[in-house]
Amino acid sequence: MDKGVLYLIPVVIADEANSTIPEQVRSTIKKLDSFLVENLRTARRYISSLKLDITIEELEFRELNKNTSDTEVYQLMQPLLQGKCIGVLSESGCPGVADPGAKAVSFAHKHKVQVVPLVGPSSILLALMASGLNGQKFSFHGYLPIKTTELRPVIQDLELSSSHKGFAHIFIEAPYRNQQLFKNLLQIAHGETLLCVARDLTGREEFVRTMPIRKWKEENIKLHKIPTIFILQTPA
Repeated sequence: MDKGVLYLIPVVIADEANSTIPEQVRSTIKKLDSFLVENLRTARRYISSLKLDITIEELEFRELNKNTSDTEVYQLMQPLLQGKCIGVLSESGCPGVADPGAKAVSFAHKHKVQVVPLVGPSSILLALMASGLNGQKFSFHGYLPIKTTELRPVIQDLELSSSHKGFAHIFIEAPYRNQQLFKNLLQIAHGETLLCVARDLTGREEFVRTMPIRKWKEENIKLHKIPTIFILQTPA
């Protein structure tokens, strides 16, 4: 029996930014009726917002999140092994990047199932593109420690790594903790270290700026509860 195909379907990174979703993504969604999603409610809302003239109630949505066990992944992927094509949707942006969809992709590779990544918005790459920092040597770290005592040595290590190897270091935080992370960065990082703050990419409050830490100390920027990407690099 032929196996199905696992499609990785990008999701908007700002609610009002449906124009960032290419036609290829829309046409792929229209031909699928089974999806693995991080959140059932937001996945249904996203597909409805694309106005694809499909009946949401006729689609199958099954949850794949950070708490999904390997045994549960195996069960979720059985239709794929039996020939059914499945789409994977992240909560935001591209599946598999800082996202539990990677569990499905890993399973697919182990079982020689075709994986098709579709083009769409990635806040990480959009931020790097607009930062003016090193796009040839960069590293994504996901979430950094919350406690200042644990964050301080991590930031100092990133600065040291950037100084020695030229890397741009990308990281994120839960939106409701963005303001505190920004405050901590201003206190911990060296004054000449470059920091890019990329807020609400593709959204109404989009803002991208790269400056030394000492310059950021003169700014009053609102980041609370707004999706933001941070990129740190020491100057050449």
